[in-house]
Amino acid sequence: MKRIIALLLMLVMVLGLAACGGKTEKAKDYSGYTIRIYSNSNSTERVTWLVEKAKEAGFTISLDTNEVISGDTAAVQAANENKDGDLIFGLNETRWGQIVDGQYENLSLVEYTPSWAGEVGEYKYDGQAYGIVIQNVLMLYRNDELGTNGQELHFDHWADVVNCGYKWYRQNKIGGTTNANINSAMLYAFTDPSSPAGGISVDGWKALWKFCADGVSGGDDYKYGFDPLNKGEVAVSEFYSSALYGKIDAAADGSANPLKGALEPENWDLVDIKDGTYYIAEYIGILNKAGRTDEETEAVKAFVDWFGSAELQAAWAEEFDSFPCNTAAAKLVYGDDIPAIYQLPNFALTTVPGTDMTYAAYVAAHSAEWTNIMTNLGFYWADMSEAKTEPDWDNLDWATLTQKAE
Repeated sequence: MKRIIALLLMLVMVLGLAACGGKTEKAKDYSGYTIRIYSNSNSTERVTWLVEKAKEAGFTISLDTNEVISGDTAAVQAANENKDGDLIFGLNETRWGQIVDGQYENLSLVEYTPSWAGEVGEYKYDGQAYGIVIQNVLMLYRNDELGTNGQELHFDHWADVVNCGYKWYRQNKIGGTTNANINSAMLYAFTDPSSPAGGISVDGWKALWKFCADGVSGGDDYKYGFDPLNKGEVAVSEFYSSALYGKIDAAADGSANPLKGALEPENWDLVDIKDGTYYIAEYIGILNKAGRTDEETEAVKAFVDWFGSAELQAAWAEEFDSFPCNTAAAKLVYGDDIPAIYQLPNFALTTVPGTDMTYAAYVAAHSAEWTNIMTNLGFYWADMSEAKTEPDWDNLDWATLTQKAE
């Protein structure tokens, strides 16, 4: 499906740091220092792959799998509490904005500009953290007899799904990176910096409540929205971009009526949403670490140069069906045929009216309030037997609702 040149990737794995250091001789061996990494991009497959490739390139790394540390919140909290990290990669703009702004007591970043920094465009915090992988949340629909039966779906905003006339999937809990990104997409059209309801108009919370109340949840059977769409249980669903094509390739394994066609959809499509979608970029940054020597810091910097390079990021993208921030890496993987799911408008980096903040920064500033509102009001019950009564929107104490419950 992708057009990466296998020989090039093999050479990169063999040569390791040679290209990054501008040398043709054997690259320097940094394996004497164990680089401690924290990440939420840490499935067992990813960790095993990265440990092996890093070893071939002359690095020794320590990275927990998601059986030990699961999710961006857990990764950041562990790094903050343990104070033993050399670098963090993954997360999203919300978390990175918090790290860059010094919101975590024990986390600060080394001033460093990687050799590949010029390849990632706007995905950067200058001198501190730089983009690795781009992801976004998608709204998909079936256009066959189990979906819209040929009807195309066009929305102005994500929240328009609540009036689309078809069954849609909604997540069954508040927590989780993908769930939070879906909510961020749903709330985008309702920003109001003057609103006491977490900077979102009350109409926005009403729309999100309707999304929850009238949506179809798979309970604990479905972690994300691909499976109910693939089985035809809903016509519209949400999913994240990095795993989509692989899921469609294997769709027949989980359904008698599977989705067909990855890069060339046959019985599904993207909902055409005028706003676009909410992108996140995963970044990498070097942590200040007490007691680390200059030579050990050199090893960490060399690892960042290697890991973010076009060749390594192309290999990572090919292996794990992701899309690199590094434009040179993207060209190696896709040539000039960038998939449609990565050509959607990105409203995460648009400026919120009435502020000087991007929407990603706005989300970071208000995300705790949004979580508290949804938790306090009881959004996202797992099944209808647990359904909550819709709030009396005209008589809510937002000053209390935006605070964490006792």
